[in-house]
Amino acid sequence: MNNLHTKTALITGGSKGIGYGVAESLLKEGMNVAITSRTQEAADQAVAQLSGIGSGKVIGIVADVRDFQAQQRAVVKTLESFGGIDVLVANAGLGHFAPIQELTPEQWHETMDTNLTGVFYSLKASLEALTASKGYFISIASLAGTNFFAAGSAYNASKFGLVGFTQAVMLDLREAGVKCSTIMPGSVATHFNNHQPNPSDAWKIQPEDIGELVVDLLKMNPRTLPSKIEVRPSQVPAKGA
Repeated sequence: MNNLHTKTALITGGSKGIGYGVAESLLKEGMNVAITSRTQEAADQAVAQLSGIGSGKVIGIVADVRDFQAQQRAVVKTLESFGGIDVLVANAGLGHFAPIQELTPEQWHETMDTNLTGVFYSLKASLEALTASKGYFISIASLAGTNFFAAGSAYNASKFGLVGFTQAVMLDLREAGVKCSTIMPGSVATHFNNHQPNPSDAWKIQPEDIGELVVDLLKMNPRTLPSKIEVRPSQVPAKGA
């Protein structure tokens, strides 16, 4: 994929944050991009902001990753619009953080259904297209997929599971020519968990940094596969700063 021009990417949860940053970076490389969002308003707003970046085209699709049929429809729409899928970026995710004594079954299921089952649905729906293109599957996990912390039982479980899922399917799919990687970021300046990005986030990884990393992966010599990538801020603020 050294020449990304006219290739196509499907990005789940692409209306803001990391997904948006990845979409922006891929459009700059001349790729066509389909982004999904749970609401039409968010999808339309992101498409309006992304349109005109690079030579590729961008479309927005309303789809909840927790709904397998919605993921299948998103794949069909992408194929109808662009003729194929070369890259799937499974980015959609959320987090509920509470001690196990307070964590509700609803919070547990929403976290697991979005962060883990949703990725399974996204990949399963895209698999035929990715196999046909000998494409690339990239999941956006987290350093929480290897580092556990208090009040993180649901989120840790989902991201530990996502790392294991991606590494296992990497072994399943490499003989078919499909490459698989998982990116595990630390602190990123996004809207995650109702955070509002602001100037004090300047020390954090920026969404476009993850976008640049995705481009680097796609351009990697095909003999080499960085299957699991941890990224973290170079510096963190001093305590009390």
